[in-house]
Amino acid sequence: MWEEALVEECRELLLTVSLQESDNDRWVWLPDQSGGYTVCGVYDMLTSQDRPHIHQSLELIWHKQVPLKVSVLAWRLLRDRLPTKDNLASRGIIPMEARLCVTGCGFVEDVTHMFLTCPFFGALWSMVRAWLGVDGVDSHAIPDHFMQFIQYAGGLTARRSFFHLIWLQCVWVLWNERNDRLFRSRNCSLPQLLDKVKSNSLRWLQASNVIFSFGTHT
Repeated sequence: MWEEALVEECRELLLTVSLQESDNDRWVWLPDQSGGYTVCGVYDMLTSQDRPHIHQSLELIWHKQVPLKVSVLAWRLLRDRLPTKDNLASRGIIPMEARLCVTGCGFVEDVTHMFLTCPFFGALWSMVRAWLGVDGVDSHAIPDHFMQFIQYAGGLTARRSFFHLIWLQCVWVLWNERNDRLFRSRNCSLPQLLDKVKSNSLRWLQASNVIFSFGTHT
């Protein structure tokens, strides 16, 4: 079963790759395709970023109780590097008219819609907050949403770590549900998605011999 998951993940990564028979393979430094890679160029790129909160989010996605593939998915999400329909259409891989969300809500499937504002997928967050016993309003920017969700935990390190894990698990469950609907014609209800978040999160903690009660504030 795990081999099939890896093949599916590899196939998704290759969706954004367009091969040209007439061109030879070559290494390309995407930030500067004409000048190529230079240390000076990398330094200029890193020091000229105008969204430092994204860098902070990227540093925090790695969680010792979370499988690496989940953190990689979150890393790609925060950089808008997932093969959403909108990204695929912008690269000419699928037609523009095929960009609509798999839930049938009628909106274009970009990362913000897919994970936050979709009437179906986005509703998972309020259910998760109710389960955790916290109130809040979701941000419509992925990095801000990530940081905000961890802040719901308060100042306790263990509790913040648990909320961090839950956010990553929600992202993982939503992306897999999207792929099930798109590629396998399988649909889950929102309560079923919430059950997956709960069971998978607790399984990750148990695998790491971590015991945490999210209902305890002391």
